[in-house]
Amino acid sequence: MSEATSPEARNDGGEKPESAEKPLFLAVVFDRMVGPVLDLLDELGATAMLASRTFAWTIRPPYRWSQLLIALEFIGAGSVFIVGLVGLFTGMAFTVSSIVGFRQFSAEGMVGGVVALALARELAPVLAAVVVTARAGSTMASELGNMRVTEQIDAITTMGVSPVQFLVSPRVVATTLMLPLLAICFGLAGMIGAYVVAVLWQGIDPGIFYDRIEQFVQPSDLRMLGTKSALFGLIVSIICCKKGFFASGGARGVGEATAKAVVASIVAIFAADYVVTTMMTEL
Repeated sequence: MSEATSPEARNDGGEKPESAEKPLFLAVVFDRMVGPVLDLLDELGATAMLASRTFAWTIRPPYRWSQLLIALEFIGAGSVFIVGLVGLFTGMAFTVSSIVGFRQFSAEGMVGGVVALALARELAPVLAAVVVTARAGSTMASELGNMRVTEQIDAITTMGVSPVQFLVSPRVVATTLMLPLLAICFGLAGMIGAYVVAVLWQGIDPGIFYDRIEQFVQPSDLRMLGTKSALFGLIVSIICCKKGFFASGGARGVGEATAKAVVASIVAIFAADYVVTTMMTEL
């Protein structure tokens, strides 16, 4: 009679034992769960390091005034029209929705104050930052990404010039300075749209319209608008510059870096909006 085949002999055919498959499966599951968290922490760390380097080079001479003026013109003057246009239609749409709600209580006169308050506290800083991200932030990421993959940033470093001071600092400073002004333009355009819908089209008394604005909007709301806008400008510029500055992989890598910069910036805007609103609101 032949001897019974042992478990080790049955595994000689190349089949892996079940005990060896379990650790491999657990490793894959662990990597799928922990990997995204580690990638996020790595991104946050790299962004924080670039932000600290940018701040250090911003206050250190020589100051790149020409680069700053170019960035101010591109981010500020170049975005006024699209920001105002989006603000106009945002104010009109929000006013229509508000009138429908207030009409159920015969309180259409409250529309002016409610729209102004919403624009000052939320809509103007958030949506202006989103528009700037879509227009200027994506351009910053693609420009720096192209400079990285074509080795222009390496050439700047070879010449003894800090690429962070020459390329990143002016863009960050310009975005931080111009976004509050663009948010104000957004709010003013939104109120023009609200006036057209409420007063000219719906027949609401203009005196009541202006009185409710003065009654609802307080200086603290305007401070919130400025604080949020400046913070969003800093966040957007740092994220977009970081994605482009460290891009790799040729044209495809530049495109991916630009897309990731826009997505990450928009997510960061809304997350920061919640934090700032919570900190600056007295419940």
